[in-house]
Amino acid sequence: MDMEDVSARLVARFGPGVEEWTARIPAFAARLSARWGFVPGELFESGASAVVMRCQWPDGTPAVLKLSPDHELLAKQAEMLRVFAPSGRVPGVLALDTAIGAMALEEVLPGTMAEDLPLPSLPRLWGDLLAALHAVTPPARWPWDLRGRCDESFTRIGRRLAEPAIAARLDRDLWQRATRRCDALLDSQGEPVLLHGDLHLGNALDGGPSRGLIAIDPKACLGDPCFDAVDYVLEGAGHEGVAARSEQVATACGLDGDRLYAWSKAIAPMPAIAHLTYDGPEQAIDELLALAS
Repeated sequence: MDMEDVSARLVARFGPGVEEWTARIPAFAARLSARWGFVPGELFESGASAVVMRCQWPDGTPAVLKLSPDHELLAKQAEMLRVFAPSGRVPGVLALDTAIGAMALEEVLPGTMAEDLPLPSLPRLWGDLLAALHAVTPPARWPWDLRGRCDESFTRIGRRLAEPAIAARLDRDLWQRATRRCDALLDSQGEPVLLHGDLHLGNALDGGPSRGLIAIDPKACLGDPCFDAVDYVLEGAGHEGVAARSEQVATACGLDGDRLYAWSKAIAPMPAIAHLTYDGPEQAIDELLALAS
């Protein structure tokens, strides 16, 4: 990944005004290196809202430096990582600068994404990860819940329904059906747990035999434990199938299978839109849209 690719991703998320911020990244990194004493390294795989580069902490710890123009988002992520720290299933926060929008984290090693691990091992690994995360006691008066998380996602992604490639396959009736299903599940939640909130296969990394899967980029919220398994289940579309994976994952994670499958039906339009955007496999798109119908 190079800076041109990083800049394009950030512009897609934040608009062209972010280009000025992107041009200042080398200066930010140099300033933080002088203050925190790390040795900067190469650009790391970055998402749509941040730039990530490898570095070496003064004590030799392999680390990553994360920079984002969304300072509030980065500060929230740091708070959420610290809340989940007792689980041992998130990277440790080494330093934070909310004025610049920078956070240094321990690097997860070997760091292989869950999606690239052997498929037969994943259900057990996912079950162990969810058990550790969901055992964390939520802080008093935690301000974010699953209803707000779902409302934000449906509102943000729903704006894309008018795009030609999406409108050709997914209409507003299907989208409204999904929101109703989601509302019904939210209304019938039992005792909530502290959720990761965005636990797809790209946000879980291999921490090695002693640690298991490590979760990154949490959007921690209180809600139904099934929600942290639904993205993994929906990745079964076009493979063994969502229904089969839902049953397998529910057993491995100790979840209500019927409820997990119901969440899959409610959330299915979202990965369908992602596949339509990035030329995903037709078989997966067809299965997801059929599931949501």
